Amino acid sequence: MMKKFGGPALFLDRSDINTDEIIPAKYLTEVTKEALKPYILEDLQIEGFDPKGDAVRRARVIVTRENFGCGSSREHAPWVFEVNEIHAVIAESYARIFRQNMFNGGMLAIELPKEEINRLFNMVGGGEVEIGIDLASGKITARAGKEREETFAFEISPFDKALVEAGGWVEFADQRY
Repeated sequence: MMKKFGGPALFLDRSDINTDEIIPAKYLTEVTKEALKPYILEDLQIEGFDPKGDAVRRARVIVTRENFGCGSSREHAPWVFEVNEIHAVIAESYARIFRQNMFNGGMLAIELPKEEINRLFNMVGGGEVEIGIDLASGKITARAGKEREETFAFEISPFDKALVEAGGWVEFADQRY
């Protein structure tokens, strides 16, 4: 079953956020995805960022810079987003394995050019940013307050789109094999 995409955005204004910052390695022994939930972004260091704050709890989309998900090639990083109902990340670029793990889990790893990521970050000053994602049309709509709205186009491969539409790799395989 396809996940819901969109909602309040969490802006992480830094490049090279690695998988240890997304979910610290000391929690990788947990036996369920749900057990990872409270530790999301626990070790992330960005000035003014509070991993236990309301912005993280409310977030349904992450907007960030380049090379997101670098470091160790672990599935736990996308899993901690999934159990926190964050089903989409929008970034300039991703570490290859992290990106594929997102699609394998039925989640979106959307790449936008740096100029468009900058436009998204510039919306933050207008209040909370809500992001809507339409997978079928390949459109992102970002709204800040009542007056500011921007639309962005994105592309993902037909195979990755099929994974997301199925709800992830396991569901995709179950439907076809």
